[in-house]
Amino acid sequence: MPPARKPDQKAPRTVSPTGVGYDGPKTGRDPREQGGDKLTTPNGVRIPDSDHSLKAGPRGPVLLEDFHLREKIMHFDHERIPERVVHARGAGAHGVFTANGAAGKVTRAAVLAEKGLETPVFVRFSTVLGSRGSADTVRDTRGFATKFYTKEGTWDLVGNNIPVFFIQDAIKFPDIIHAGKPHPDREIPQAQSAHDTFWDFVTLHTEATHHTIWNMSDRGIPRSYRTMEGFGVHTFRLVDDNRETALVKFHWKPRLGVHSLTWEEAQIAAGFDPDFHRRDLYDAIENGAFPEWDLGIQVFPDTPEETFEGIDLLDPTKIVPEELAPVQIIGTLVLNGNPTNFFAETEQVAYHTGHLVPGIESTNDPLLQGRNFSYLDTQLTRLGGPNFTQIPINRPHAPVNDNTRDGFYQQAVHTGVAPYTPNSVDDGVPFPSDWAEGGYVNVPRHVEGDVVRAAPSSFDDHYSQAAMFYASLTSIEQQHIIDAYTFELGKCYEQGIKERALTVLAKLDENLCTQVALGLGLPVPAPEPVDHIAESPALRQIKPTPFPIAGRIVGVVAGPGADLDGIATLRKALEAEGALLRVIAPNGGQLAKGKNVEIVERTFATGRSIEFDAIVVADGAPKDGDFRALVMLQETFRHLKAVGAWGDGVEVLAAAGIDPEAPGVLTGKKASAKLAAGLIAALGLHRAWDRTPLVAASLVPPSV
Repeated sequence: MPPARKPDQKAPRTVSPTGVGYDGPKTGRDPREQGGDKLTTPNGVRIPDSDHSLKAGPRGPVLLEDFHLREKIMHFDHERIPERVVHARGAGAHGVFTANGAAGKVTRAAVLAEKGLETPVFVRFSTVLGSRGSADTVRDTRGFATKFYTKEGTWDLVGNNIPVFFIQDAIKFPDIIHAGKPHPDREIPQAQSAHDTFWDFVTLHTEATHHTIWNMSDRGIPRSYRTMEGFGVHTFRLVDDNRETALVKFHWKPRLGVHSLTWEEAQIAAGFDPDFHRRDLYDAIENGAFPEWDLGIQVFPDTPEETFEGIDLLDPTKIVPEELAPVQIIGTLVLNGNPTNFFAETEQVAYHTGHLVPGIESTNDPLLQGRNFSYLDTQLTRLGGPNFTQIPINRPHAPVNDNTRDGFYQQAVHTGVAPYTPNSVDDGVPFPSDWAEGGYVNVPRHVEGDVVRAAPSSFDDHYSQAAMFYASLTSIEQQHIIDAYTFELGKCYEQGIKERALTVLAKLDENLCTQVALGLGLPVPAPEPVDHIAESPALRQIKPTPFPIAGRIVGVVAGPGADLDGIATLRKALEAEGALLRVIAPNGGQLAKGKNVEIVERTFATGRSIEFDAIVVADGAPKDGDFRALVMLQETFRHLKAVGAWGDGVEVLAAAGIDPEAPGVLTGKKASAKLAAGLIAALGLHRAWDRTPLVAASLVPPSV
């Protein structure tokens, strides 16, 4: 892939906007950066030569006393730390969260309750199953983890882009991950769920049914991290100033709307640009199109039953439809800074569901309880010991005085002789804090019961919400689910697993089961549809309301004779909306005509349709029928994106077999304000969904 920046554009040298809370010795050195312009050892000793080992003569043996060689090789040998077992493939960004004060009614946590309070954050997005080297656009659940550097301590909201989980109890977490990961004998397939062990597990552990159907939906292949919804998954307990409690679920709502890739786009991107999502995120921030999300909460009474409208709030495989409990917006997140160093920040950032602040507490959700152990434990291996919170990206922005001492990678220089509380030797410091002083004081709650390995009977319903999810979607989204199940199960070898999966689908929807069975060439099992609650239109991604187009990219096919005045007009209109225009031409360099000069950012050889949200052909563009340009246009049309042309550019559309009267195809005699407005409106809707039947018909062989 060509670089996002122009070849002559230097990457800005910036410091991460949130800082790291460094309060060590005042040496003038910030641990995030290297200082000075002289090459040194890690200890600051200047080095005259780093190309030759110290030897006994030019042809002699290397000497043991070459401390620079030893240090340089030692550090290189240990540059890689163990990658995350899950969520290894990720991208992160800095930002700020601003509370609107609405949460003050239900929590004392200042980060949520204090109107106008700005809290620095670091967000990491990720896939679950693949290794660090896998592709971004595989079908998978995405992580959406946010570290809030609050004035009361660090709060981590460790969520996903799917609001439910595969399992109900954390004791099964190793099992679902082992099942989803590559087969241990061959280490394939990588970063995908289309294989026997995954489907063996989720059809035997049917509590996974709800999460699985979300994963088979368009949610499994998001268009961008910027157009991805986020969920806290679990139910949490909020505590207000009067020690009154409420149960809540957290939601991140993207300002750009929830959009996804088509399956073909995802496959093209995995080969053409495996870094598709991280590139999109970093480029958007660098170009000033800062991604934004609203944080919302669903609020429920904290009753002894911990249920709402018959839904068990402690079951992580269940949602509460927004029609039953509306999402109340309590603040806004803006990501405005790319990492200064990927390893130091994105790779070393350590999240933990147990990182809570006063006013936010865990519940008895058995998956959350296990995560509260697991996240802390895993950092000991990945980050070398118990002092991982002293790594700059993990360092709290609140004062720390914790009585912990020593251990691997201890960076703090502790003072005093009494690392215990209470003490009299160090004048009693540090002192505990009570409720009035902002201490984390748990609200008392009654706990009793027999010691058993069991789940409540309310956890037994594994199908009704999956059926509700499917029934709530548009027919287009339902077809995508049918296609996904057919593909995934079609990649399995074991016939029994496929048949068992069909018996699960038979409980969700008769047509879903029938169409998948036909695609697999297997008998259709008898339908056993379960009852489900009312449909939830909020679950649909395809909606008639246009969204902002900031950060969207429009490609314009041009050439030496193209209408550069028209391109400039279109660029101005798009940039006013925060969108970008990139010129695509047969060759690189620049196009010039009169006073207008356009830099060619993609050529027919380096560009591909998946990079663009729409493609328009300029008047005067080449008409030599270059197949690469035609393929780009055909793919864009097939993927239901906006396609356009002005002037004789319409002839290029015709050469690609694109009907100018088809939905989402925009044409005009010139690049007018009307053409620009139509293009902006089409981008806001993401895709021309009305084109679906036309595209589907074109894919059917004439003999059928």
